[in-house]
Amino acid sequence: MDILQNLINGISLGSVYAIIALGYTMVYGIAKMLNFAHGDVIMVGAYICFYAVSKYQLPPLVGILLAMAVCTVLGVVIERLAYKPLRQSASLAVLITAIGVSYFLQNAALLLWQSDPKNFPTFLNGIFGDKGITFLGRSITGTTVVTVLACVIIMVALTAFTGMTKMGKAMRACSEDKAAAQLMGIDVNRTISMTFAIGSALAAIAGVLLCSAYPQLTPTTGSLPGIKAFTAAVFGGIGSIPGALLGGLLLGVIEIFAMTFSTELSNAVVFAVLIIVLLVKPTGLLGKQIREKV
Repeated sequence: MDILQNLINGISLGSVYAIIALGYTMVYGIAKMLNFAHGDVIMVGAYICFYAVSKYQLPPLVGILLAMAVCTVLGVVIERLAYKPLRQSASLAVLITAIGVSYFLQNAALLLWQSDPKNFPTFLNGIFGDKGITFLGRSITGTTVVTVLACVIIMVALTAFTGMTKMGKAMRACSEDKAAAQLMGIDVNRTISMTFAIGSALAAIAGVLLCSAYPQLTPTTGSLPGIKAFTAAVFGGIGSIPGALLGGLLLGVIEIFAMTFSTELSNAVVFAVLIIVLLVKPTGLLGKQIREKV
């Protein structure tokens, strides 16, 4: 077993999970909603990029930007039509609606793009040549390098955005208390819509990176990665941006090492580790216990 190579592969996969988990953790942290349709937004972004690059021969960067634009609009529309009317409803109603939106997106993709797997173009591998780059005697593909760099840049940018910008501070205020934020003049509806827009744009990036590493694209491509990324968000502490990064990276490394022993049991190992962590620390690795005042 090549430990270093597995570690590199795990960090690459974990970076994708971290980017997806950031979308989950932002929506939950601010809107207190679990958007289980997030994984299917990943799939939509991957399809948009696939057709832009493969069928219409657009440059890869244009395809990625187009996927981000479409997913951003899709995220806002989903929030307005499906989640906004349920903000005062029980969490179970929101959960059922999210599952319904997820199946709607999968079946819409099935009608639009058919069920046959598409071979996603691995254009990111060519950034550093066919052989990629060499690190400590190990070959690292362009996709791996871009994925890790994208994860770090997104993490830093989101941290700066939420800490330094007016909209970021509004998001933090809504996360603490929506009613108090509204009394202070913050447009809560606009803030939540912006949260969904950012999370969906990140989903598009994650979809492209995921399909560049694993080039088979189908209408259910985003389902399992979406669940695993949600697991990563809970693992790290849902609602925490650094927690999403840490949870995603650890989950990716655990999964890759588990696959070296048993491919069939790798998913079971991932969720077993989550259960153990939550038994010891219910709020996740970087989550904080919130005391409710009565």
